[in-house]
Amino acid sequence: MSHKDKEAHEVNKLSKRLHRQVGEAIGDFNMIEAGDKVMVCLSGGKDSYALLDILINLRQRAPIDFELVAVNLDQKQPGFPEEVLPTYLKSIGVPFHIEEQDTYSIVKKLIPEGKTTCSLCSRLRRGILYRVAGELGCTKIALGHHRDDIVTTLMLNMFHGGKMKGMPPKLVSDDGKNVVIRPLAYVAESDLIRWAEHRQFPIIPCNLCGSQENLQRAAIKAMLQEWERKTPGRIDNMFRAMGNIVPSHMMDKALYPFTTIKATGAAFEGGDIAFDEDEGCGPTPEPVRVIRLSPEAV
Repeated sequence: MSHKDKEAHEVNKLSKRLHRQVGEAIGDFNMIEAGDKVMVCLSGGKDSYALLDILINLRQRAPIDFELVAVNLDQKQPGFPEEVLPTYLKSIGVPFHIEEQDTYSIVKKLIPEGKTTCSLCSRLRRGILYRVAGELGCTKIALGHHRDDIVTTLMLNMFHGGKMKGMPPKLVSDDGKNVVIRPLAYVAESDLIRWAEHRQFPIIPCNLCGSQENLQRAAIKAMLQEWERKTPGRIDNMFRAMGNIVPSHMMDKALYPFTTIKATGAAFEGGDIAFDEDEGCGPTPEPVRVIRLSPEAV
């Protein structure tokens, strides 16, 4: 097989994997239903480009009818190339809406130089996109968060918020009026990077938060990437764990009645074996043979 053929083969495998994973996530969480109008939030980054690209392809062969509309929030960042997204979206024939709101000036005015702007920027952006979804008659709002984002959020909340809280694949928005979906929930970021390179998306960097170093999220993401480098598959295991929670083996009294449980005298599957080693520690070692010395030998 020539180098060119091998490269084409790898891209084909990548494409099949991405479309399969997005399709599975949509099916597992019933993200898109017949008649939905899905607002795809397009930032100009690799993730949202890939999300729109894959949804367009899936729609063509989906067993149900649904609409897509791409929405970009132009936050009036200095130097933002306003023509890039409209030109791209026109070229692929997707309905779109560009919402112009100067959140950049608000964030810069309220947040001291050098401080993290992500929180305020996110709140402002969220409120505007909720409003736009209503104005466009959208029934779902699709975001481009992927598997690595979800695991990073879990760790961020554990380390800095004291909560076992991640980033769900589907949720009702905080205004109670919108359903937010994350169709890339099963997709690894490394695959999205490769897909963006292959598809040659016109990436637009975010100058508002992209220049801020030492963000907590960035630090945790770097830690996870180092773990993955040393132990491949660790991020996948953490992600799967988020869907395999055992409330009786956690500590949340609201999820499990710790204060009222009593011994029933009957064994049950999933019960704790209190004196065994932790799972994953390997087999129990053979007992050490004890050699007893006679008194004369002492």
